[in-house]
Amino acid sequence: MAQRFGETIVTRERLRQIYRQPSHRVANKAIDRIDHICRAFIAACPFVVVATRGADGKLDLSPKGDPPGFIAVLNDKTLAIPERLGNNRLDTFENVLVHPEVGLFLLIPGNGDTLRISGKGQIVQDPELQEQASINNKAPSALLVVTVEEAFMHCAKAVKRSRIWVPEFWPDRSAVPTLAEAMVVHGDLEETVPEMQAIIEKDSAERLY
Repeated sequence: MAQRFGETIVTRERLRQIYRQPSHRVANKAIDRIDHICRAFIAACPFVVVATRGADGKLDLSPKGDPPGFIAVLNDKTLAIPERLGNNRLDTFENVLVHPEVGLFLLIPGNGDTLRISGKGQIVQDPELQEQASINNKAPSALLVVTVEEAFMHCAKAVKRSRIWVPEFWPDRSAVPTLAEAMVVHGDLEETVPEMQAIIEKDSAERLY
């Protein structure tokens, strides 16, 4: 059954009747390259969320994490992100093959400001880059290389409101389902939750790098 709403906003004119225009300080903050500001942020960043779009039009968000500096800045217009061993769904890569548009959302633990980058992605194998991205002598099989079209810093309001970096305000997680529970239920698997949890833990121990 479709949800009914008081009003659905369908035009920019109506949207701007509700929200005022951004100030020039905000409207002009985007740049088309990776400058020294962005480089310093990227060097300290251990976590990025990659947004892509599939052949079916559905959007996908994929988290990528490694030690700070894992996102290589090749030049002012090019970034390289290693693809580590995972579940082999390869959602990001599959999507980039069809729609190269990529969005990046970079987070630094304890930091309120974030960095947003958008551009075009491609899947690359390059022995030198793969070797540079090695951890514990394990190189990624491929990298996501992003040609940067836009980059800008995002303010800390959402981070402050969520108190995401303040442990005393973290929610009770005792009732939060685990990945094992979700996989068993959503995939209608024959394995029990403890069996699935053991598989996940074994995979993490043996294939993290």
